[in-house]
Amino acid sequence: MFKRYLINFQYVLLLQVLILSFAAHGQEQDFSLKKLLMPGDLHQTHAKFEHKCDSCHGSSTDTSSKSLCLDCHKEVAKDLQGSLGFHGRSMAVKDAECQACHSEHIGRDGDIVNFDVDHFDHAVTDFKLDGSHRVVVCQSCHADNKKFRDTPKECVGCHLKDDKHNGVFEESCADCHSTQKWDESSFDHDSTNFALLGKHQQTSCNACHPDQKYIGTPQKCVSCHILNDVHGGINGKDCKSCHQQKNWQKLIFDHNDDTDFALIGSHINVSCNACHSGPVFDEKPANTCVDCHKHDDQHRGLNGTNCKVCHSETKWAETDFDHNADTEFKLHGKHSDLSCASCHQLGSNNKLSRNSCIDCHSKDDAHKGQLGNKCDTCHNDSDWGKQVRFDHELSNFPLVGMHSIATCESCHASPQFHDAPSTCINCHENDDFHERTLGSDCASCHNPNDWLLWQFDHSTQTQFPLEGAHQGLTCSACHSTIADEKVEQDSACYACHAQDDKHQGRFGQNCQSCHIATGFAEIRIK
Repeated sequence: MFKRYLINFQYVLLLQVLILSFAAHGQEQDFSLKKLLMPGDLHQTHAKFEHKCDSCHGSSTDTSSKSLCLDCHKEVAKDLQGSLGFHGRSMAVKDAECQACHSEHIGRDGDIVNFDVDHFDHAVTDFKLDGSHRVVVCQSCHADNKKFRDTPKECVGCHLKDDKHNGVFEESCADCHSTQKWDESSFDHDSTNFALLGKHQQTSCNACHPDQKYIGTPQKCVSCHILNDVHGGINGKDCKSCHQQKNWQKLIFDHNDDTDFALIGSHINVSCNACHSGPVFDEKPANTCVDCHKHDDQHRGLNGTNCKVCHSETKWAETDFDHNADTEFKLHGKHSDLSCASCHQLGSNNKLSRNSCIDCHSKDDAHKGQLGNKCDTCHNDSDWGKQVRFDHELSNFPLVGMHSIATCESCHASPQFHDAPSTCINCHENDDFHERTLGSDCASCHNPNDWLLWQFDHSTQTQFPLEGAHQGLTCSACHSTIADEKVEQDSACYACHAQDDKHQGRFGQNCQSCHIATGFAEIRIK
């Protein structure tokens, strides 16, 4: 106990000596003393006050230094006095000492603000976050190089660049817009001299107010709709006498009740300008068919002017004319879908002088006249390319064996069927295994039942019977040159064996004088 008291006494004595020492050196040592007693460096913003402790701490008898802080921080003092901003609105900090939140003597770069961004309640500021503002990140409004309190509170402070009105409505954005949705406006157009009714309620502002000009906007229909006036101004400017705002296309004018020409069938959907080329109410067009349809009369007037004899107002293309009953040429199959102009020249209703197939189809005859003019011998009008009736057995080339399953295109390169050759070699030259060395009369050995099944007896069908070693030879061993038609082969030994004659011709060319076909090595000298 005594030992601990002695140590404490020594510390006190040392402190007194130091104080007396500094006092002996005068006022110039006052700062060094304060520096010695200071618990740590001030923040860089307060560094200039390190030798003036009383600027922040006052006298030793003061229990609060808040007033000294507010002497420098006048903006905070003003907030506290007017209950504004975070310091003036937050009950937690309004009456608290400054050092309760702001610590000092923690170094030049120490955090003396101690601000918790994640848990900060923005409601205790002058700008409450609601609507879409609640999900905006802090940096969207608060710049890094500005104090939080310097952030503008007016809408245009942040939204000036995306102000679609270009400042026309000044800074009173909240009069029409809310923070819930920027695009939804609470502006009531009915408060103006032009209430929005019908289709006008769905029209965008820019449609009537180009360039964001809202003052002096004309209110007459023609002022906005002159560009899309389908009447071209010939019906005057009183658009509402026929049209209404609920639906531009729905007219108040009733053509059936107000005129002598009731609109029936396809006439209902025809535009006014299709029949009326002048002012609608001043000039009444004639009401006969040909008066309007003269230019699109495909008959060119040859059928008269009473169009409704064949046509109706329901559909122009549908006629009451029955080709099967009223003519000698009944329309069946594909013919029933053809237009009149396909067979009848435009503007002509005369009876066709001929009604055979070739009269109409000579230009598209794929056979180029090779098969005559009676197309219906093979074809029918249900489908030109299908259901073809043709018996190849009745032609000059009956289909037998493998030919019966071959496709038409295998032999006929074009619809000109007569151009197809009938000899074997003409079709099979590319797949001739003998490469024309056995002539072109393939049928002498092969038959169409199966190309690989062939019959040929060299002993009976030629003048050179195969005997001995000749029996095992391939055809190409002797037949190596192309034969156009019949095979002409020299049967003399020397014709084939001249190159392997070991006698080099000294014994002549009559090899069989000594050799026999059974074995060439066996010699028989006569």
